Amino acid sequence: MMKELLYASYGDVFEPELLEEIVQISKYIEFKEGDVLIDYQQYVKSMPLLLSGAIKVMREDYDSGELLLYYLERGDTCAITMTCCLGEKQSEIRAIGELPGALLMIPIQKMSEWIGKYKSWMSFVFESYNNRFNELLNAIDTIAFMDMNDRLLNYLFEKSKIENSTKIFKTHQEIAKELNTSRVVISRLLKALEKNKRIKLNRNSVEILLK
Repeated sequence: MMKELLYASYGDVFEPELLEEIVQISKYIEFKEGDVLIDYQQYVKSMPLLLSGAIKVMREDYDSGELLLYYLERGDTCAITMTCCLGEKQSEIRAIGELPGALLMIPIQKMSEWIGKYKSWMSFVFESYNNRFNELLNAIDTIAFMDMNDRLLNYLFEKSKIENSTKIFKTHQEIAKELNTSRVVISRLLKALEKNKRIKLNRNSVEILLK
């Protein structure tokens, strides 16, 4: 099962020899929605390769709130986790299962070894850094230049894309937590969007009508 998922997700990315090494040395983990996979202040000794499902990466603010930075999907890894591994630093992010799935954890010692050994691994690491950096810039732009209404719409569209569905099963409180604002603000904005026929509010879910 693990080998089939690995080849389906990374078979076109890595050399056959690297894929076989990953099979031999990696740790296979299945996770559910809500599972904390990496937590704040945790020393990270391995990096993830996501085989299925989705993971959300959160950042804690100074008031103990949290802000959604980006999502990881099949074929992704987390550049922040790689940085923590290589620098032997405590994690400054929390990674939480968003959709049930599975991943492989690669030991820290192999990360550096493979950069010199496999061209595909080096390309994958650099591309991952670039992708996550662009997503972080997008998160900063969203906070700095968008009002909360635009941030909420951006969040709903991104969630719809991740879940491949126009119906998003999140409570107002859960949305508020991920956008680091109050439930009252989110409820007011959602009702305004519903009035404008952009969304439809259901019990514990939001359905997107117009993008």
